[in-house]
Amino acid sequence: MTAPLLSPSRRVRRTPFSAGVEAQGVKAYTVYNRMLLPTVFESVQADYHHLKKHVQVWDVSCERQVELRGPDAARLMQMLTPRDLRGMTVGQCCYVPIVDETGGMLNDPVAVKLAEDRWWISIADSDLLLWVKGIASGYRLDVLVVEPDVSPLGVQGPKADELMARVFGDGVRNIRFFRYGIFSFEGRDMVVARSGYSKQGGFEIYVEGGDIGMPLWNALFEAGRDLEVRAGCPNLIERIESGLLSYGNDMTADNTPHECGLGRFCNTNTAIGCIGRDALLRVAKEGPVQQIRALDIAGDAVPGCDRPWPLYAGEAQVGQITSAAWSPDFGTNVAIGMVRMTHWDAGTVLRADVLGEERVVTVRPGFWA
Repeated sequence: MTAPLLSPSRRVRRTPFSAGVEAQGVKAYTVYNRMLLPTVFESVQADYHHLKKHVQVWDVSCERQVELRGPDAARLMQMLTPRDLRGMTVGQCCYVPIVDETGGMLNDPVAVKLAEDRWWISIADSDLLLWVKGIASGYRLDVLVVEPDVSPLGVQGPKADELMARVFGDGVRNIRFFRYGIFSFEGRDMVVARSGYSKQGGFEIYVEGGDIGMPLWNALFEAGRDLEVRAGCPNLIERIESGLLSYGNDMTADNTPHECGLGRFCNTNTAIGCIGRDALLRVAKEGPVQQIRALDIAGDAVPGCDRPWPLYAGEAQVGQITSAAWSPDFGTNVAIGMVRMTHWDAGTVLRADVLGEERVVTVRPGFWA
């Protein structure tokens, strides 16, 4: 059966790099923050193998920025997250759970500190901009909250350092993990961070101004011809192997950071001002009753997990699988799921209902990569 097509609309925004993505032969998109996000070029498995061996350029413009600018920017940033940001310096990026007043996860973005009074929040798929505007308005903070014209471009893979050095100079090699530097391209300053949605290593370029998008895209491809550079995108298999969570898939506002395995990013005792602090203090004291776990699904390759698959111990449901894919490198179905504390120990054997087919599932001690 032929898959349904995505109808173009002004409600689904193209990106500064869409022309380049299409020229590279994109085969599928999803919609993310009302923008196009490529999901497949050659095939999910072929893209996976290439990512692990070479270098890819990713159009991740859909990682929209929420900009906080003004005297109360730092105060507002701390109100949003239970991670204590008082020691964060200009030039640093931080992975920050964003929570509501109940401690539920609203997003898991990267915060970029540009100045004491200017921050970017690089968000996952959600309406976080509206939440942040509401907090700023409700507390009458002296801060402007906007979505700037900033479109991230990822450069990921083992050869990322070499490609980036050819375009931005050898100085990019010195950027430490989750730090950024300011580098010039055609007279335009850009924030370049050592970060990205893969474990293969690489960078994210915060392209400020859509007009410079395709010149940068073309420069990267021209410089990387002998490096076998290709267009790519976040890869489902590599993401699951690496334990990289997907907001809206593996976690929602119904989950706390502790349930998502993100307790290490919650400095609840010292993150004074965080809106969800009181709720999370209770969670930290009592502990979560369920938590994200790496899972191994026995048998042949499973289809894509477009809905939760129930996990059972006997007749009782004890969790659900939220992401799954066949891993060529590990020769098994790798998966992520939320499992109750009574059954989350490594080695626990469960069963899953995978679209009506029963599968044996084993809780792993950790993720593969």
